[in-house]
Amino acid sequence: MAQQVITKEEKKNVAEEAKEAKKDKKDNASAEEIEKLKKEAEEAKKALDEVGQTPDEIEAMFNKRESVALTPDNCRFYRSEGGLISMELTLPEKSEAEQFERIVVLRSFPISNPDEYISIREPSTRRRGNGSEIGLIRDIRDFDEATVKLLNEELDRRYFTPELLKIYSLKEKFGYLYCEAETSAGRITFVLNNPYSNFRTLEDHRVLISDIDGNAFMIKDPENFDKASLKKIEIYL
Repeated sequence: MAQQVITKEEKKNVAEEAKEAKKDKKDNASAEEIEKLKKEAEEAKKALDEVGQTPDEIEAMFNKRESVALTPDNCRFYRSEGGLISMELTLPEKSEAEQFERIVVLRSFPISNPDEYISIREPSTRRRGNGSEIGLIRDIRDFDEATVKLLNEELDRRYFTPELLKIYSLKEKFGYLYCEAETSAGRITFVLNNPYSNFRTLEDHRVLISDIDGNAFMIKDPENFDKASLKKIEIYL
């Protein structure tokens, strides 16, 4: 039986056909993968809808804004007619300035670095959940005096920490420590659930006291603090 001879040209044609078949197979696989991803996305969206998520909320989840560095060159803070803290943000990639009628001002390190790393966020809403961070101020003191005053007014309101002036009594009851004291905000009684951790001495020697409800009180200068009061708490310091 005579052996079939395959010419060079026929070999070339077979190779090209095999290459095309491989390419078609790859394209089909990609199309199948894309279709699979679409199906998974639709199923995820359906699952979110079933727990009360609206299309806008779902879209917001996938379009979280990226936090930017906020400087005097790209943002301006002001108080709105309704008395809210507002901000205008100008970014190079956007043709128009972005307006935020209401913003939330938070300290990243309220005790150790109160003037640095100030987070500016959108307000939280029931519909959208926790507000996204718009940007971060590296140091509030980089801004002009009027802006610093405006932001500090908001921060002081949020992080209200009365100064502790005198302790009248400390009484333990049912595992809790009840403290009756005079503060810069008046005479009050607050409760501590673990005084050994509720009293915290900071690097600058100030003493921070946090109660069971999350309120904070400060002894600004322990050396000049009422001696009888200091004796009542020195075991916890």
